[in-house]
Order: sequence, then structure tokens, then C-alpha cells
Amino acid sequence: MNKRNFLSLCAGAALLGTLHIAAAQETIRIGAVLPLTGPSATIGEDMRRGLQLGVERVNANGGVMGKQLALIVEDSANNPTTALTAARKLATVDKVPVVLGEFSSSITLPVAQYLGKEGVVHMNIASSSTKVRELGDSAFNLIGLEDAGNRFAAQDAYAMGFRNVAVIAPNNAYGQGVSHGFKEDFEKLGGKVAGQILYTGGQSSYRRELQQLARAKPDAYLYTSYGHEAAIINREAKELGLRNQPWYAYIMSMSVSDTPADIAEGQIGMELGASKGELGQAYAQAYNTAFKEGFASVFNGYAYDGVVLIGAAMNQAAGSSAADVQKGLKAVSEQGFTGVTGPIHFDAKGQRTDPPYDKLKLENGKLIPR
Repeated sequence: MNKRNFLSLCAGAALLGTLHIAAAQETIRIGAVLPLTGPSATIGEDMRRGLQLGVERVNANGGVMGKQLALIVEDSANNPTTALTAARKLATVDKVPVVLGEFSSSITLPVAQYLGKEGVVHMNIASSSTKVRELGDSAFNLIGLEDAGNRFAAQDAYAMGFRNVAVIAPNNAYGQGVSHGFKEDFEKLGGKVAGQILYTGGQSSYRRELQQLARAKPDAYLYTSYGHEAAIINREAKELGLRNQPWYAYIMSMSVSDTPADIAEGQIGMELGASKGELGQAYAQAYNTAFKEGFASVFNGYAYDGVVLIGAAMNQAAGSSAADVQKGLKAVSEQGFTGVTGPIHFDAKGQRTDPPYDKLKLENGKLIPR
């Protein structure tokens, strides 16, 4: 599809609440669990927009086997129990064959495990824990996982001349993987991680943790955090004078999504690659046209690609059951699929091979390549 046709298909997208697109008997339904409320709500809404544009694209191209694709989005509220309740509804009440999401690895993992037991396909569009690889044959993954991300960040930080780094990350599966994995890869290169803090989420202040981390006297800080929590960390780091040293953000759009630009200005970091090639550029324009603003994160592109892939898989398999989705995803991958995040190919375990990453900085309130 050329750029002009892509834009015309997506330009009419409208911001909706929970999506129930067309009548159930006239549609093929899929599900998603996202953090639409809570500390990651900004990212969750951004992902929901990507899903919406994906549904628009599939339906504008004839739908699935001549029927419209419908999407049901449930809110996890950034809570594992709430997320599991949402997944249970999608699997047993809505009876969807496939569910996309969540965002936090500590929520995605139990949700995906539950879905696997129920015979529902899971598509990971945002979580980077390496435990994603252990979710079974019905689980597929679109993004780079922590081992690849840690190597990329360690090499990037070392190449920038950092040798003595302090790390702060959330105390969950994701944060633990980043903290420990980055340390291992960075020290293999000859650097040193002088201090590490795994913080408890949901606090109103992280001043104590930051003061403790500063005692390591690093030449740079590496951090990763969720929107609202990252905003507190960034503000308090500036107030404490810690921003006199470079701050390197791991998954940058997530880490600065809710931080005022004047506080985050000049920050550097790495990011999951997004909006690759002409198709990616057209998608970015379509997103801006639909929502009157640019991306809040890179995750919307992975959400979009997930929906389009699922639609292609169902058409390829000429069926919409979970088994059809699983079979179709493998076939589409083998034939070659290019999404807005670049070429997508799954290995034998349903993991994306050669996932993209970018090096970014925040300049004049915008994330740009560096």
C-alpha cells in the first residue's frame, strides 16, 4: 500500500472509549488489556490509539474474510488482579481468540500465562522481560526484550564515555531485568555500575532513593520508570542537583512521557525502534492527523502492527480461531511482513528476530535522533 492510500485510510480515525466496533454477529472480535488508568495511563492511551488505527486499516482493506474486525479494550488499571479479571472476561465472556497487551512485564506475564491455559493467543506489544520467551507456543512477541536492550544501552552508554554509572529502576520483573542485565553488559565492556536502587512504585517521593544513589558519585545516571513515577524522579533529581550529571533513559518515551519538557530537556537515552521507512513515516502522519498530536510513546506502533498482523494471519489461515491465528502468524512471518516498526519475522518460539532500537535525545521538547 502506498503512502497516500495509507493516509486516506487512517485519517478518519476518531478517539473512542472502550472499543466495540460494529455488531458482534457481523464482526470478528479480538481483545486487548491496557493500562488506561494508573501511572502508565499516558502510554496505555497511546497504545490504544495504535490499536484503533490498526483496526481501521484492516477494515478499510476488506476486513477479515469479508467481515469487520472488532476490538474490545479492557483497562488493567496497572494492577495484576484487575488485568487478570479483564483477561478472564475477554477469554470466557467475549470469547476472543487473541489478546494484545499489557504494558508492564509484571502484569503481562501472568495475563499471558492465564490466556495460554485458556487456549487464547497472546500478542506482546510492550513488555520486555526475557520471561516472555517462556510463555509457550500460543504466545508471540513483537518487541526487543531486555537482553537485547541491555546490550544496546550498555554499548551506547560506554561509547558516550560513561564509565561509572548509577542505576535506578522499579522493583518488579522489568526493573530487575534492566538493572541486573545492564550492569552485567556494561561491566563486560570495562565500565562500572557504582550503585543500584530498585524503588517501590506508587510513592509520592523518591528523594530518599535518589540521595542514596548520589552517594556513589557516578559520572552518569541510568534510569527507567513509568510515566508518572518517572516525572517525580526527574523533578526531584533536578531539585537535588543530580541533573548536573547526564541522565540516560532506558526506553526513553516511557521515561519522559509525563515529565515537563523543561525538566527533561537535554536528556539522552535509547528506545525501541519505531516508524521505520516510508510506511512508518506515513503512519506517523496518519497518527498526527487522527489525534492532532504526535506519538506519546513508541508503543502505539507495535500495537498497530500487532492488529494488522493478526488480521493478516486470520486471512492467511482462512479462519478466526486461536489455532487459526497461531497458524496464520507463523505463515505470514515466513512469507515476509513489513510493519510500521520495520520487517517482522518470528523465530520458532514466536519471538521477533532482530528487533529495532534507536538512540534519542530530548531537544526543544521533542525526542529526536542523536
